[in-house]
Amino acid sequence: MRNIIHHLRDAPISAWIGIVIVVFYAVLAIGAPVFAPFPESASVGAQYQPWAAPHYLGTDALGRDVMSRLIYGARNTVGIALVTTALAFTLGASFGLLAATVGGWFDPIASRVVDVLMAIPPLIFALLILTITGTSIIALILVIAVLDSTRVFRLSRAVAQGILTMDYIEVARMRGEGLFWLVRKEVLPNAAAPLIAEFGLRFCFVFLFISALSFLGLGIQPPTADWGGMVRESAKLIGFANFATWQTATFGLAPLLPAGAIALLTIGVNLIVDWVLHMSSGLKD
Repeated sequence: MRNIIHHLRDAPISAWIGIVIVVFYAVLAIGAPVFAPFPESASVGAQYQPWAAPHYLGTDALGRDVMSRLIYGARNTVGIALVTTALAFTLGASFGLLAATVGGWFDPIASRVVDVLMAIPPLIFALLILTITGTSIIALILVIAVLDSTRVFRLSRAVAQGILTMDYIEVARMRGEGLFWLVRKEVLPNAAAPLIAEFGLRFCFVFLFISALSFLGLGIQPPTADWGGMVRESAKLIGFANFATWQTATFGLAPLLPAGAIALLTIGVNLIVDWVLHMSSGLKD
């Protein structure tokens, strides 16, 4: 804990900006029912009302409050992306570390299976599987987690292979330490820094991937609030925006709200990842 406080104290301004952004999104997602002025899917006004009290960001085509759906979208989009990334890392890192440590026949077989999955374009593969299995939340998480675990597998395997050449690994093997002890006590702690940084990057890719699928209609399904789906729903308003008055000009800004929320979180996570990579590299300013 003291070490974490020391690193935070020495963190650059860019890292603090990223931390503030991520913490803001986390608080918003956890406290969505408290912060949202209206229910997630309730029609609470006329369609396409301008930005004015009590609908400070207007309403959508079904009369739902846009601000409330943006807040609930933080919980749904970010929450599902976080669960998917955690599952992808559990699968990819476990098999990657095991493949490097076990070696033998297991390593080339696991690597070839991963190569086959990586050869298929992720978006096309996800669209195909989701079209066949349906677009439930569980199917969405499983499909994206399996696709993304291949990237984690390659990284964790490469990092582990470098660690396994160290002298302390040979000493542990000579002591008679078992496979899982080596992975848990020697390989994983030394591979933690690049894997933590990769977790942040993977989260961004998964987050953007889910938003892209929702924009195409195969991600998180209505009436659940989702930023990618909100961009699709409000994109047609750009053509109706009249910038002569502020009230009608807000129609053109409607698609930018969920798109801006996606972009801001991606920037915040990347700022933290850059800081983590800088610390793990041992470089000094």
